[in-house]
Amino acid sequence: MNTDRSTDAATGQVSTAAAEVYEQFFVPALFGQFAAPMLDAVAVGDGDRLLDVGAGTGVVARAALNRVGTRGSVVAVDPNQGMLTVAKRIAPNIDVRRGSAEQLPVGGSEIDCVTCQFALMFFADRRCAVEEMRRVMRSGGRVAVATWASVDESPGYAAMVELLAEEIGDWAAEAVRTPFCLGSREDLGDVLRQSFEDVTVVRHDGQARFPSLENWLYTEIRGWTLAEHLDDEHYQRLRRAAAARFGQFVTSDGSVRFAVPALIASASA
Repeated sequence: MNTDRSTDAATGQVSTAAAEVYEQFFVPALFGQFAAPMLDAVAVGDGDRLLDVGAGTGVVARAALNRVGTRGSVVAVDPNQGMLTVAKRIAPNIDVRRGSAEQLPVGGSEIDCVTCQFALMFFADRRCAVEEMRRVMRSGGRVAVATWASVDESPGYAAMVELLAEEIGDWAAEAVRTPFCLGSREDLGDVLRQSFEDVTVVRHDGQARFPSLENWLYTEIRGWTLAEHLDDEHYQRLRRAAAARFGQFVTSDGSVRFAVPALIASASA
């Protein structure tokens, strides 16, 4: 296992180097564009205390710092120390706390706004995690949870799923398909309705933006999702196949663009 760039399968931990890959490539390509809609959904403002659950490297948490001002505060919780190390390096004013979504290291009724961007899909117990979000919120507090829309609505990832299934196997395709497992308004809304009333789910259009096809493939396959599982021979086979099949996503300047819509569910305590 190359723990310099991947996850520790035994502990479920993401190394700091892998977290740096996440921040350098995936945040500008995918996650950064949804930080503002997330904060808009909870109407975070000056003096608020915001909690970001499954914060990763802190893309939403650091965007919130500007909105809460000097009178407010931002807490970022993630189970992965590597992610939190990067988050703290980039934004020292964030209060980073290692912990699980199912047992948040936050007291009851302390938080005005809770955000959870593209993490709910991976929680061991989604119902418990949402109950925890409700527990820490003050009366009148607001929550927003984002997931990806169905993989069929993200043509680049749908094509990658097909390619991996054909060239490597269903197990590899499933690894890329997993983040899209809560891809309908009904599925996402039903998870939140277990703890909140009047849940609203809104679809937001987004676009994946990678500098090149090579950058996208290397980041996705060798730098993150399948880094531990595919050797050089596998990767070269995928490169050859992708060059022939993914041309529709390559623009005139060589960059890669395709739709990646998200769903944002919001509710009040």
